[in-house]
Amino acid sequence: MTRAMQRYLFDLINRSQKLFVTLMKVMLPVMIIVRIGEEFGAIEVVSEWLTPVMALIGLPPEAGLIWATCALVSMYGAVGAFIGLAGHLDMTAAQLSALCAMMLFAHGLPVEQAIVKRAGASFFATTALRIAAAVGYGALVTWISNMTGWLSEPVDFTWMIGGDMEMAATGVAGWGDWTVQTIKSLVVSFAVITSLLIILDVMKVSGLTDKFTLALSPILRISGLSRDVAPVTTIGVLLGLTFGGALIIEEARKNNYPKRTLFLSLSWLSLSHSLIEDTAIMLALGADIWVVLVGRVILTLIIIALLARLTLRWDKPQTALATDSAT
Repeated sequence: MTRAMQRYLFDLINRSQKLFVTLMKVMLPVMIIVRIGEEFGAIEVVSEWLTPVMALIGLPPEAGLIWATCALVSMYGAVGAFIGLAGHLDMTAAQLSALCAMMLFAHGLPVEQAIVKRAGASFFATTALRIAAAVGYGALVTWISNMTGWLSEPVDFTWMIGGDMEMAATGVAGWGDWTVQTIKSLVVSFAVITSLLIILDVMKVSGLTDKFTLALSPILRISGLSRDVAPVTTIGVLLGLTFGGALIIEEARKNNYPKRTLFLSLSWLSLSHSLIEDTAIMLALGADIWVVLVGRVILTLIIIALLARLTLRWDKPQTALATDSAT
């Protein structure tokens, strides 16, 4: 092994470790708080609050528990809620697709938006953005279905009931299971972070970063996103906000991005990320791809384009702002 390779590996491990520690300082406390909330029934309480919202959107009350689990815990927790409620669900394909799209827009909010805040955007603004997009898009899908009959066929959930669902344990046993799963998740997270750093380095050295950014330029012009954050944003869009946000944290430290650039990038990541894995999960549940993927991405681009226009003044020098106000 050459000295250059040794130096690179040492630098890679050092960067991965620093990035991992930064991420864990955000994620672990939030994960513990959420677990305590699960233990004391906070998820069920929130689902009761969401029942009226579900009725306004055109979804059954059970959807409140599923979305609350998804928003406060994770996508996989919501899948478990889906399976547990399968025998009680009575939904059309449009309602199922609307709920799945809402889950994609707003899931794992305590952890993911804490990462967004650490990366440089407002926790409350981006969380509100995700919730508003989820509710608005869900209502739009069900309204279109009611008006046109699109995706109005009932969904058969009997295939979910056939499998045995392992209920989450409570008390000491539950904390033991949670600890084991959390350690596994942290190990996987470190491996993924290291892999992503390698991918970024290869992209930069090979020139793929510039080519990829150039290929994205039409979308960037529409959305108003800066070319500087396109590579790391795109990785987050494809693989997930957790890892994309971690990479943006590192890039922001090195490049000192403007506030507007970070806000737009992280807003995009908040609304549409993990397009591969999360979308595949929703399709497996029976959601329509036009609703959970195509429509969601189009709405994201529209929202980011609007935000880009609304935040144009953020990057103006103070002297220019003063001149504008004087005129």
